[in-house]
Amino acid sequence: MSQDRLAALAQEAGIIIDWVDFDGQARQVGDETIRAVLTALGYDPQAPSAGTAAVARAPADFLVSQAGASITVRSRDRHGAVLFEDGRRLDVATADGTLAFSIEEPGYHTLELDDRRITVAVCPPRGLTPRDRLGRRAWGLGLQLYASREGGDFGDFTGLAAVARAAGAVGADALAISPTHALFPSAPGRCSPYSPSSRDHLNLLFADPGGAAPLEPAGPDLIDWPVAAAARLARLAGAYQAFAGDPRLDDFIAAGGVELRRHALFEALDEHFAPTLGPGAWRRWPAPFRDPAGAEAAADALGLSERVGFFLFAQWLADLGLERAQAEAKAAGMGLGLISDLAVGLDPGGSHAWRRPQDLMNGLTLGAPPDAFQAAGQGWGITSFSPGALRGSGYAPFLATIRAALRHAGGLRIDHALGLGRLWVVPDGAPADHGAYLRYPLDDLLNLIALESRRAGAVIIGEDLGVVPEGLRASLAERGLLGMRVLPFERTASGAFKPPSDWDPLAVAMTSTHDLSPTAGWWRGRDIAWRERLDAPGDRAAEQADRAEDRQAFWETAVEAGVADGPAPDIETPDAAVDAALAWVAQTPCELALIPIEDLLGLDEAPNLPGVVEVHPNWRRRLPAAAQALLSQPIVAGRLARLNAQRPR
Repeated sequence: MSQDRLAALAQEAGIIIDWVDFDGQARQVGDETIRAVLTALGYDPQAPSAGTAAVARAPADFLVSQAGASITVRSRDRHGAVLFEDGRRLDVATADGTLAFSIEEPGYHTLELDDRRITVAVCPPRGLTPRDRLGRRAWGLGLQLYASREGGDFGDFTGLAAVARAAGAVGADALAISPTHALFPSAPGRCSPYSPSSRDHLNLLFADPGGAAPLEPAGPDLIDWPVAAAARLARLAGAYQAFAGDPRLDDFIAAGGVELRRHALFEALDEHFAPTLGPGAWRRWPAPFRDPAGAEAAADALGLSERVGFFLFAQWLADLGLERAQAEAKAAGMGLGLISDLAVGLDPGGSHAWRRPQDLMNGLTLGAPPDAFQAAGQGWGITSFSPGALRGSGYAPFLATIRAALRHAGGLRIDHALGLGRLWVVPDGAPADHGAYLRYPLDDLLNLIALESRRAGAVIIGEDLGVVPEGLRASLAERGLLGMRVLPFERTASGAFKPPSDWDPLAVAMTSTHDLSPTAGWWRGRDIAWRERLDAPGDRAAEQADRAEDRQAFWETAVEAGVADGPAPDIETPDAAVDAALAWVAQTPCELALIPIEDLLGLDEAPNLPGVVEVHPNWRRRLPAAAQALLSQPIVAGRLARLNAQRPR
């Protein structure tokens, strides 16, 4: 194939050949990578002409438009009719083979023609923001759900309800939680909430079986996931055996339909085959089980029908628990309540990939190109929706995932929102720096997010950190998505810390994230100590010197902004720095300030250290005590009082 033809096919597929790296250097994707990505997307790189994908890429009968915009549809029909969601009808006529009309009312309406029906998603200009909902700036807490002490052996949805009550009682309007997606019950050690089996279903370990007392009322500082998960699964199984029936379960299963039943079937099969083939190894299952359409009968032959029933029951308990937690949050006075978290991708060995492989990119992993921190780039071992499959399905899997995330929440954080416009994809087996950016239908996705935000009455946060493409933040803001502004990263062009007054209003102000040391840890240099402990590349002495300069610059800016006074605290006594950081983000014009609970408490260890698994206790740290006791500590109560003074309800 000629170079021009390969480039044309890459453009058709959405592969961005020419790109700019983190250092401003122009880069170009190699031909070998282009061919590998094309092949994974279902294209034939050797084909002589366009339109040669092995999978359908033609748009479904689904149009995305903004309210009031002109909609045109080519049609041989002389007449058509728009059926609105509320039952009203609008007749439209053809002129020169084109139907032209506009719709002011947002919603999913239907254009009826003689030979087809087209869904028309009419979207509002923007989604809801906290100020839209509350008429003021707000603040909330961020919680790693599993870390709460209220669940006994680990945090669960009943414990979440207790944390929500406590947070609402001290003035919080929101409680942002770590992802609740389904993981792998067969492999509880795979505990990263950002590598889910399915984003449309819940982690059943967060379901509260009730009855018996928690396994570990006090609990260790670190969760032993295999031990704790085995105990929770045993208690759930006991609850299932004692279950006397409830019509709500039947209604839940009916509403979940075939996808819920197949998810439960996957979990039963994965549990069955994991001891011999490994978890998430459905591609190695015997042939009768690899096809979801016929796997149920094969599973019945193995005697797994009762186990499938158990997993359906556990999903129902989990859903009830999350529903109750949101209800408790609202009852406690929170304006928004829970803010859920949507992971950017999926484990290719998980439930979604088994149930609906046509939705996903097979043979590609998501990651990041080389940058100042990861010279070789990153491969995350997860996949995501194929852009062609999204368009071809009328965005059905995307909408299902967004709706699942908003089912029991007042807001949603979209992890790596840069992926709404482009994702770095790496062919399986290739090094991470041999990848390419793949373009996504950004405008359609943002329009649909705005529509779903309005329909759910929920705010949307887009994690826009990292190498941000030019114009993306403006596009997010235009559609009402809140960006994320994190204190250590908010710098001027010269590298100085931005004073609170210069932060973006349409954003979430944060002191840190789950991938960073909390403020106390940053002040003490715990992140640098971990890099030294892990013998990571870099000059530790230079890092310590840079951190000393940053601490001084941080403190000087804090004093100038009026959120601190006096001399900078000692490196080992960071409480005053933590106070300043909280006051800093509270003083910004950002519509929402989210304080990770680790920062409110002055803790110094991060929940997660990206890029490592075995050598750091990722996703295992527990809070020191139950939420009510923690929030009533004098130093914490003082911080809460200052937050409420800056951002009163």
